[in-house]
Amino acid sequence: MWHNSYFLIPAVPLAAAALYATQTKQQVGRVRQARGLPGRGLPLMEAAFLAGGPGRVFDTALLRMHQAGHVVVNRDRLVTITRNDPYDAVDQAVIDAAGATGQRELGPLRRTVMRSSAVQKLGDGLADRGLMRYPDRMRRARWAHRLIWFALIAVVATTVLAYVLDDGSAGSDSPALWIPLVLLGTGLLSLLVTRPHRERITPAGRRQLALMTAGGAWRPGVGAPAAGALLLGAVALGGLAAGGLDDPELQDALLTAAAEDAAHDAVTRAAFGGGGSSNSSSSSSGSSCASPATWCGSSSDSGSSGSSCGSSSCGSSSGSCGSSSSSSCGSSSSSCGSSSSCGSSCGGGGCGS
Repeated sequence: MWHNSYFLIPAVPLAAAALYATQTKQQVGRVRQARGLPGRGLPLMEAAFLAGGPGRVFDTALLRMHQAGHVVVNRDRLVTITRNDPYDAVDQAVIDAAGATGQRELGPLRRTVMRSSAVQKLGDGLADRGLMRYPDRMRRARWAHRLIWFALIAVVATTVLAYVLDDGSAGSDSPALWIPLVLLGTGLLSLLVTRPHRERITPAGRRQLALMTAGGAWRPGVGAPAAGALLLGAVALGGLAAGGLDDPELQDALLTAAAEDAAHDAVTRAAFGGGGSSNSSSSSSGSSCASPATWCGSSSDSGSSGSSCGSSSCGSSSGSCGSSSSSSCGSSSSSCGSSSSCGSSCGGGGCGS
């Protein structure tokens, strides 16, 4: 026996999923500390993060340290710290990641610094100002969007079941086809309205990049020494290829390390069923925890200043890769410095290069 009131069973979860998806999409666009665009005066490391993510920050920082004579990179891609005099927190993260010996291979050093609290907080600050979108909010929005699909499947299954259970008896209602059609139409409309943002950078962030790239070469006003500021600005905004380093060996070493990270990122994403680019500024939606070193983001709703990179919130089953405190993944002794399975616990839709 069938009663049309049974259609309430799929209708309730469909309405709940649509409401949740709407709320999560609104949260993605919410700005905690809304301010006007800083124009061409964005600090060097923030500009690097906005344009290319944590990987760009590392490349810019290492180049700055190399220009100042604080590091040496040999042909075997071994990085040696020659002077413990950090310019800012990112330089300190490089020094900490090198360990007590002051030496480390470029690839592991790059991955560790990218996950460090100093680098991750750059993304959090940009998101606070509305130039980027929080990765945890984007993950929730994508999951909420999927819930609508599950609810629509329940509507279809209920409709089929209605015709199976309809025995044509006088005391039962004939299945009203218009009810599931209305539910399906509502669900499809909700899918269109709540379609999550795919790009990590916001329209305001794109306008900020346009301001910095317009009107000639960008010279960072904060975060760069006077000598070599134009080169650092070019690398921060355009990457190593655009910078035109005068040290071919250093450029080749950095490009090779970046390519290895990108390859590892692609393999890990394929294993976790993710997709999209590895650039934080323009990444498509992909696996929430599939990249070896991306912007994981802090707990944006709770106001925590520590990065969740490597914490259980990024998908780690044990938390052995570090806690959600500000020191997570940042120390050179952490097992997250390698390309082991811990690397896949650092979530984010990808911004690794």
